[in-house]
Amino acid sequence: GDDDQSIYAFRGARVGNMADFVREFQVQHQIKLEQNYRSHSNILDTANALISHNKHRLGKNLRTDQGAGEPVRVYESVSDFAEAQWMIDEMKQLIREGTSQKEIAVLYRSNAQSRVIETALFNAGLPYRVYGGLRFFERAEIKHALAYLRLLENPKDDTSFLRVVNFPPRGIGARSIEQLQDAARAANTSLHDAVSALSGKAGANLGAFVAKIDVLREQTQGLTLREIIELVLQHSGLIEHYQTEREGADRIENLEELVNAAESFVSIEGFGREAEATEAAPGAVPDEESGEVMSPLAAFLTHAALEAGDNQAQEGQEAVQLMTVHASKGLEFDVVFITGLEEGLFPHENSMNDFDGLEEERRLMYVAITRARQRLYLSHSQTRMLHGQTRYHIRSRFFDELPEETLKWITPKNQGFGSGFAPPAAGYNRQRESWGPGWQGGSTSGYSGGYGRDTGATSASSTKVVQQAQEAATGLRVGMQVFHNKFGEGKVLTLEGSGDDARAQINFPRHGTKWLALSVAKLTPVT
Repeated sequence: GDDDQSIYAFRGARVGNMADFVREFQVQHQIKLEQNYRSHSNILDTANALISHNKHRLGKNLRTDQGAGEPVRVYESVSDFAEAQWMIDEMKQLIREGTSQKEIAVLYRSNAQSRVIETALFNAGLPYRVYGGLRFFERAEIKHALAYLRLLENPKDDTSFLRVVNFPPRGIGARSIEQLQDAARAANTSLHDAVSALSGKAGANLGAFVAKIDVLREQTQGLTLREIIELVLQHSGLIEHYQTEREGADRIENLEELVNAAESFVSIEGFGREAEATEAAPGAVPDEESGEVMSPLAAFLTHAALEAGDNQAQEGQEAVQLMTVHASKGLEFDVVFITGLEEGLFPHENSMNDFDGLEEERRLMYVAITRARQRLYLSHSQTRMLHGQTRYHIRSRFFDELPEETLKWITPKNQGFGSGFAPPAAGYNRQRESWGPGWQGGSTSGYSGGYGRDTGATSASSTKVVQQAQEAATGLRVGMQVFHNKFGEGKVLTLEGSGDDARAQINFPRHGTKWLALSVAKLTPVT
């Protein structure tokens, strides 16, 4: 075995077992297998120098006859978004030069870090596979949180209802759900609307769940997308539930990363970070097929469904490999990217004040480095999104333990946060990443681009005149029943705007309330 690759202390592994064996059995002669046939010497020298700072080890020094090879490249980015974009650009260049996609691996310390990288790969059209785990939007805890959000957007979503009606557990068994489904079929209605037909304990428990969702929906009015997700995580019981699990910390980190995903989405898509999430913004671009004008919440849920679709590479398909460092043990690749090398992330904050914990983190870094055969990249970011807020980080202490002669700094080594030396990756739009289109410079107080909301008061008489004009122009009127090819039959609730900007708010019994652009949507009055 290799004591320098003992990385499972959290599962009960003891790095001292091998030293104990040597001592207790009075081993007189140890044979160390130090010849390495995988990596070039720059990679091995980097790993040897790092692990030499650990005190509790038997000691060895890996060597190879393959030559020095490529230097270990170090990159500092302005943000985690820029870090991901730089990796994408570097991967594309490597692929053009003949590197197989399956021989490129991205390693990260925490599962939650994969989300930004996955999004960048998805947007770039590069197939990828998450080794030993699930993609971000496929993870169970994320699916649970999204199901709650979908019920806020559309209480008639039976699939989401069934997913979380008894999660976290709230005493609603299979028999109660079966009774509810029977009642919904008999009344030809949704599960949410059929709850009132049930009595007894089943009716009480289901009624309490529906009441919780309805109250949450009322509380989300006027909130931003980030605030809505934080509210759902707090009141759904998901965080509290996972706190009781032995390995629930990773799941909680993923749920917190969902807040970051939402904050990034509204910025990049141009809604603005302070946009009201449950209302479709006037001037937003309608869907080309259905004419639907989505709220930030609805748009984010659609985005999550797309990323959770069939985008992961299939078995045998060429694809970039994504995985945690723990999952990478025993594997090897031609090219390895180790990301997020920042204090508190790698080494992890839980190990910072513990000598044994820090040595475990150093062994973990040793494992990561020695996965590379030909080329190794190390990267860190000045800023990273955490709980929906931008946080500043300093680079990992491990950089100070690496030999300068094996490293090639792609960005200046001692640049600091205020120097501005960390260049954005090619094609990276810093303003877009920070604020999204439509924002004015760096202002956080307002945004332009057609998303503004008119808050001026309007008299009842003038409102009626405008409404009559809209009804005459569109051929629709409030209260009218209409048919839509995608959403079926619905009732017109509101009419707004004129000409190409005219839109209608319509309640579809099976799909909830939608805003539709009348210049795109094909609506047929039901007589």
